[in-house]
Amino acid sequence: MKRESVDQLIRIIEEIAAGKYSNSIMEFTREEQPEGVRRVAEAVGLMMVRVEARELRLQQLVDELQGLNDRLKENIVQTVTAIANALGARDEYTRGHAVRVGAYAEGLARRVGLTPGEVEQIRVAGILHDVGKIGLSDRVFSALDVRASAELLREIHSHPDVGFQILDGLDFLKPALNYVLFHHERLDGRGYPKGIAGQEIPLGAQIISVADTYDAITTDRPYKKGKSPAEAIAILRDISGSCLDEALVEAFVQELEAGGPIVPGPPAG
Repeated sequence: MKRESVDQLIRIIEEIAAGKYSNSIMEFTREEQPEGVRRVAEAVGLMMVRVEARELRLQQLVDELQGLNDRLKENIVQTVTAIANALGARDEYTRGHAVRVGAYAEGLARRVGLTPGEVEQIRVAGILHDVGKIGLSDRVFSALDVRASAELLREIHSHPDVGFQILDGLDFLKPALNYVLFHHERLDGRGYPKGIAGQEIPLGAQIISVADTYDAITTDRPYKKGKSPAEAIAILRDISGSCLDEALVEAFVQELEAGGPIVPGPPAG
């Protein structure tokens, strides 16, 4: 066998060993090749076929597991969302709030150029941002139309922490967990539950805060009628810089003016 043929065979075998499969090895299985060469080529070719089959099966298993994992995540989010929506049974004036905040936050996140993965995390966190209110006592919901006592305010201010604890352990929700935890923080540090300020507040939490504030302003409550979008925008701009990020507020206004997300309207008063 010529030297160049031997070198070529060795090169093909090395490529196969490196994962670069091709049919070039079959050229060395022809009858005109020496028996030793044919046997080597046939063995390598058979090995290549078996490895390819195993790799294909492994990839199929990975794809199946990924599909199951995605469905599991979706089911978990749907379950927790159903729990969050159950708040409507305790406080009819927050019915639909979670879905609207999730949609508003999603639109704003997309408007400021975040990646699809980041947008989805913020959307989910927006839907789940008030899940901690499940842990609040009935007196909180029965006293929403009166001046809250210091004790009642402490309980209300605990809901981001409670929400974080409910969701903690669902690793796939990170960093959405911190968006839930910090969505009531303010730029000036006067928010809750941690009193962090400025850029210490995660961007996702700041986005949800804008969406949450807008929906709260435009929703009818027993003690106040929801304001119009124009009035709400004026209020958002008035508190930007102290409570909300000014650039996010303006991006949110642009999103609303562009048509914004299509979500169910706030409940009528």
